[in-house]
Amino acid sequence: HVQLVESGGGSVQVGGSLKLSCVASGDTISRYCMGWFRQIPDKEREGVAGIESDGSTSYADSMRGRFTISRDSAVNTVYLQMNSLQPEDTAMYYCAARRVLACSWSPADFDYWGQGTQVTVS
Repeated sequence: HVQLVESGGGSVQVGGSLKLSCVASGDTISRYCMGWFRQIPDKEREGVAGIESDGSTSYADSMRGRFTISRDSAVNTVYLQMNSLQPEDTAMYYCAARRVLACSWSPADFDYWGQGTQVTVS
């Protein structure tokens, strides 16, 4: 069983940056697909970025070039560097782990979730 704890959210001005962290415990993240999702009230949770066990990454179209997902296996942590933030990036951001090595954009395919960290851009 994997436990995930996100941090790094907050309030930032338009054009600013934030770096989210997701610390995992209970297993080694390199065995999982690790993903970042986000959600605003009354909307479905949407995929932001993912990193597979081999280190390959993928991004939603609107985040590509602005967001970077990375992994530090030594500290069992996944990061999401977010640059050029816009008001539409305001959301609760969640870290998730999928036991299957390949990533997916569907939240239903993920097995473990963190509690989320709020990002507000204004």
